[in-house]
Amino acid sequence: MKKTATRAALAGLAAMGLSGCVVAIGDSGSDRAEAVPPPPVPAVCNAAAAQGHIGHNATQGMGAAILKDAGAGSLRWGPPGGAWTMDYRQDRVNVRYNEAMKITEITCG
Repeated sequence: MKKTATRAALAGLAAMGLSGCVVAIGDSGSDRAEAVPPPPVPAVCNAAAAQGHIGHNATQGMGAAILKDAGAGSLRWGPPGGAWTMDYRQDRVNVRYNEAMKITEITCG
């Protein structure tokens, strides 16, 4: 008898916990359709537009300028002798620099 009451109580608690997950589906009483904004246009890197930064110092400000000029969504720094993953992302600009902190290469991916 005690086990049955415990099970019933646990089932009730579980049902109460899940009741917050219920989503009402159906007509909200409105005849107009809600406007859904279009998804954002993904950024596409254009390394050619940022080639003028080669030879400059690798600084945070320079990184921001390269990111803007390349139209990329993200920036990846490549330190001297550093390895990169080979995953390709069309929204990423890659910036390699040397031991003197001078930018040596700007590519996309």
